[in-house]
Amino acid sequence: MTPLLFALLLSATPQPQAAAAPIEYSDAKRLADADEASVTGATRDALLAAQAALLDAGVAECNQQDLRGDVTPFVVVMRLDAQGRVQQTWREGGSPLAICLQRYVRDKTLVAPPRAPFHAALEISFTK
Repeated sequence: MTPLLFALLLSATPQPQAAAAPIEYSDAKRLADADEASVTGATRDALLAAQAALLDAGVAECNQQDLRGDVTPFVVVMRLDAQGRVQQTWREGGSPLAICLQRYVRDKTLVAPPRAPFHAALEISFTK
């Protein structure tokens, strides 16, 4: 086989795609803010209700452990697939409750989003 033909065959062979670069918390939060802002009407209401239910269940689960004392605000961002399953999470804040809640949501399902991937955030503040 000639070198030119070999080079042409190599260039025509599909190359494995590189994995998507992991994104940082700040990028994920920006995506969540944009995705959530794009949802309106009944879809928005369903998303908010699902987030509230997930947060309530997560806090109830985490409260079975002794996590009291640290009331610093935190955010957990979730990337959802087309069925609403949490595929990846990011967290800002290191309180025991923040860590527990991030672990809790990792294998949960919210609501099917209008598109995938879709980013949503749980923002927790104890002063508001």
